[in-house]
Amino acid sequence: MSDQVQDKLARLGVSLPSKLLDELDTMISERGLTNRSQVIAELVRQAVTKHAAVEPGAVLAGTITMIYQNNKGYIRNALAQTQQHFIKETISSQHVFLEEDHSLEVLLVQGTIERLNDLCDQMRAIRGVHQINLVTTRTLLPPLHAHGDEPGEILSKKKGVK
Repeated sequence: MSDQVQDKLARLGVSLPSKLLDELDTMISERGLTNRSQVIAELVRQAVTKHAAVEPGAVLAGTITMIYQNNKGYIRNALAQTQQHFIKETISSQHVFLEEDHSLEVLLVQGTIERLNDLCDQMRAIRGVHQINLVTTRTLLPPLHAHGDEPGEILSKKKGVK
């Protein structure tokens, strides 16, 4: 590990019941991870993100994963109209057809937690939508461009590239 990365790490001591520690070690082994720190850091990140998600006005990036019936045209139309209503929050979408007349769609989103929850709630209310799952992170997408900027100009300004 480089000195630069080590400087950014901090040590933490954790006491756990022995049964829970055994379960953690089993999970680490089954997932093929090399140490407990990876899992603990992941769990802490998830807890911090979940905490930020309840903070009013918190801006988060994430994905919305949906499974819905694709044999009824009104469902795709209603989903498209809902996404259009949330155009500022919807960055992109990926759609695939599943078996048994179902579709899986994943939206890449960014916005306030209130807007993202509203988007999920409105899509969840569409008859034929079976599952919706929102996963968020506090790490945001970089700005791609602002009105009047050439694509990539903001990123090159941020990095000091001319």
